Amino acid sequence: MGQTTESISEIRRKFEAAPEAELPALYQCYEKDSRQGVQNLIEKYKKRERMLEKERLRTEQMKVFEKRYESRGYICGIDEVGRGPLAGPVVAGAVILPKDCQILYLNDSKQLTAKKREELCEIILREAVAVGIGSASPQRIDEINILQATYEAMREAVGKLTVKPDVLLNDAVRIPGLEIFQVPIIKGDAASISIAAASIVAKVNRDHLMEEYDKMYPGYGFASNKGYGSAEHIDAIKKLGPSPIHRTTFITHFTENGNTE
Repeated sequence: MGQTTESISEIRRKFEAAPEAELPALYQCYEKDSRQGVQNLIEKYKKRERMLEKERLRTEQMKVFEKRYESRGYICGIDEVGRGPLAGPVVAGAVILPKDCQILYLNDSKQLTAKKREELCEIILREAVAVGIGSASPQRIDEINILQATYEAMREAVGKLTVKPDVLLNDAVRIPGLEIFQVPIIKGDAASISIAAASIVAKVNRDHLMEEYDKMYPGYGFASNKGYGSAEHIDAIKKLGPSPIHRTTFITHFTENGNTE
């Protein structure tokens, strides 16, 4: 058909309302409409489809470990966030995704915007078979060191799952004290959708905690720096002294004579 009597706004609304499966029919319907606005609209949606197909392919490539071990049963991805900050807890996430998981855009949480992490976290919590969150406090980190505290948080996350996993896909580590088959994967949060999901859930959970701590202990910028050692954060420690959520063993270089009292 040639140019229709429909306005470009009316055609745009059709595209916006159309399910993905109906887009090819719309392309065919309006492909001979000579108006530049209509042609731009068609190209916009074709480009969006190409990007979506590219994302589906990337996501499928991130299922290689899930497919390799699916015969064993429930597969759980585990990751942590907050090993490096000067303040706040270390938080671990454990996520069991459904075998037919179709969630797109899962990735290392550091590669995603805060808005995208929030959106994906909601989807993960809604669609996952089970989700567990574990944490270790700054005091616990000082007591047993950050590595052991991270393992403790991971064990807690696994223990909070409502479904017992048969396989643990871990981001580069093997967690002691768990009698479950484990697969450490280097840069796992970018190689496995399960670990990526755990990374996102842990990051969103910890960020929310640090935003709450910012209200309790103002002046350190916890809402923005999330406890990491930014120049402003270090300056605040020097001026205000440590807060109750600072890791004593992490800030001795920034307190006078190493005194954190």
